[in-house]
Amino acid sequence: MTESASGADVRPVQQPRLPFWQVWNVSLGFLGVQFGFALQNANASRILSDLGADLHSLSFFWIVAPLMGLIVQPIVGSASDRTWNRFGRRSPYILFGAIAAALGMALMPNAGIVVAFVAPILFGGVMLALMDAAFNVTMQPFRALVSDMVPSEQRTLGYSVQSLLINIGAVCGSILPFVLTNVIGLENSARAGEVAPSVIWAFYIGGTVLLGSVLWTVIRTKEYPPAQYAAYKGIDAEQLARTQAEHKPLSQRIGGFLRLLITMPKTMRQLAVVQFFSWFALFIMWVYTTPAITQHVWGVEAKWFDSHYLESVGQVPAHIAAAKGAAGDWVGILFAGYSLFAAIFSVVLAKVANTLGRKLTYALSLLAGGAGYISFLLFQGGEPVAVNLLITEVTVPSGALGLLLPMVGVGIAWAAILAMPYAILSDSLPADKTGVYMGIFNFTIAAPQILSALVAGPILAGLFGNQAIYILVLAGVFMALGAVSVFFVREAGSEPGAEAEEAAAT
Repeated sequence: MTESASGADVRPVQQPRLPFWQVWNVSLGFLGVQFGFALQNANASRILSDLGADLHSLSFFWIVAPLMGLIVQPIVGSASDRTWNRFGRRSPYILFGAIAAALGMALMPNAGIVVAFVAPILFGGVMLALMDAAFNVTMQPFRALVSDMVPSEQRTLGYSVQSLLINIGAVCGSILPFVLTNVIGLENSARAGEVAPSVIWAFYIGGTVLLGSVLWTVIRTKEYPPAQYAAYKGIDAEQLARTQAEHKPLSQRIGGFLRLLITMPKTMRQLAVVQFFSWFALFIMWVYTTPAITQHVWGVEAKWFDSHYLESVGQVPAHIAAAKGAAGDWVGILFAGYSLFAAIFSVVLAKVANTLGRKLTYALSLLAGGAGYISFLLFQGGEPVAVNLLITEVTVPSGALGLLLPMVGVGIAWAAILAMPYAILSDSLPADKTGVYMGIFNFTIAAPQILSALVAGPILAGLFGNQAIYILVLAGVFMALGAVSVFFVREAGSEPGAEAEEAAAT
């Protein structure tokens, strides 16, 4: 309940429950976004390595991803809070971001063709930055759109459906290069300074899926007009209209943003600790899984990831190139595996959370992820085994097949990370500032990734001798610390006086 400009209390009108398929439509575009994001996560290190990046420098290229999120999401969140036009409130940003991301996906794997104008590795890095900026423009409003459109009692369902769709997209995006190689027959190995054809075509397809699914959400989801939204959220409609019409100077907007940052709800500050540990670990996985299993399972020595050594030998032996290509494809299978397990767990996540409580569900899920990372160490090399993947049959070392087991734990953690912090957080946020606070909350995703990018490479080189498997074990330790820190989070309204304290803080 809020107070209007005239001093009268504004009581919220009951927001109608949405049919399941409308909840589905609200988040369907995220399937395409994650399709593209999964392609990037599984293949960016592979592309950058093919274009000439050293193993210990990979994390420095990846720093653009969280940096773009840190810059873009709060700006887009604040802007979408103030936007209301005939196209909607969040939809214009979602659509614009999708168009830009699709453009980046078309250009990045073609870095080799611009060698006459700019170094391919530089062009690849710039395109990675463009894609990440665009993904963030699209992702942030999707988070706020669920909070806008889905009533509080369906919020856990809404974010669980979003998690399910995210992971369906991730499964398809992760496995696509493997399918294009082993089913369609495209080449999966790359010549020096170029990208494998299977990866290039996977990025083309991913950009198309991204645009199509986002268009579905934009067309099929009718956002509430300002007056109706204000009634559902208990906001003074006149005050909301005045806020929308205000054009504050930049210095005043920055000051207001800093005040929101300082006075963020206590729940958000406590969740930030959990986010730090979990996203530090996730970043390590995305950057170093490919070299880790290439070395640990396929037996390729670390020197074959050193650009100076590669330059000295002139040409990569065929068996090394084949091993790196096979390992890169198998990383797509592994990433599809954890996304598939996450999608399955997302189906029951809301019911599990209602039974065990959000915090316990969240903590146990992160612990499962930590155990998964650490157990990577147990699977090494082994005899070749034939694996029937229904769509095709491949032969891989037995250790590669065994790595599907740790992906169960990683998938459970990933499903919880995509849903539980937002479900816990959304109840503590003021409805008129949901977008900007969701953007601020992205600091808790971006900051640990930036720190991970800065320290992971030196740790890998200095402590682990460029043996990438050990940095995945370190990721497992961080994920377990995240599980412990969940128990220090206080949900809004879970203690006497909590609601009053959160209201005062905001």
